[in-house]
Amino acid sequence: MMPNTTKKTRREMLVSSLLFPLAAVSAMSAASANAQSGAGGKPLVAYFTRSGNTRTIAALLSRDLDGDLFEIEPATPYPADYFATVEQATHERERNFLPPLKASVSNLSSYKTVFLGFPIWGASAPPIVRSFLANQDFSGKTIIPFNLHGGYGLGNSREIIASAAPKANFATGFVMEGLQERRTTELVRNWLTKSDPTR
Repeated sequence: MMPNTTKKTRREMLVSSLLFPLAAVSAMSAASANAQSGAGGKPLVAYFTRSGNTRTIAALLSRDLDGDLFEIEPATPYPADYFATVEQATHERERNFLPPLKASVSNLSSYKTVFLGFPIWGASAPPIVRSFLANQDFSGKTIIPFNLHGGYGLGNSREIIASAAPKANFATGFVMEGLQERRTTELVRNWLTKSDPTR
């Protein structure tokens, strides 16, 4: 019996599901092929996270695509307080400041496909993600973004990352509304104000 050569692998199916818009069928096929031709057939899954939600998606991608995982971290961590982080990121964006990275990908040249995950901050990409893209050469690589947002969509994040890596190819990625840290903080503070559980 002849093997079924049309049967998709789990990796191909996941890549295709991430690149879901029907208008991007040709881009999906290209990304599926590229995702298997990086380091030993592996893509790189690079991500920045604050609350850990993006890490969950990155870990899933890394496991199901047999990809290498890399966490994008600033040399100086963002504040633990959510609102302090928002203020700092706003100042960085207004000054066009690129925060220094804790580490870079040592073997980036061996990957053809990079899944890039980050939360949407202030309807844009976090400054540290711009640092990551500007810090190394992504020429000719296919970057597939995956993002969580708090209800306001992607904003200008796609334009920002495209301008930070102008020689890379960008494929349609994955986006979903995630847990809203601001809303959670406000609800907890409201509860504390009304109930004063320390009494």
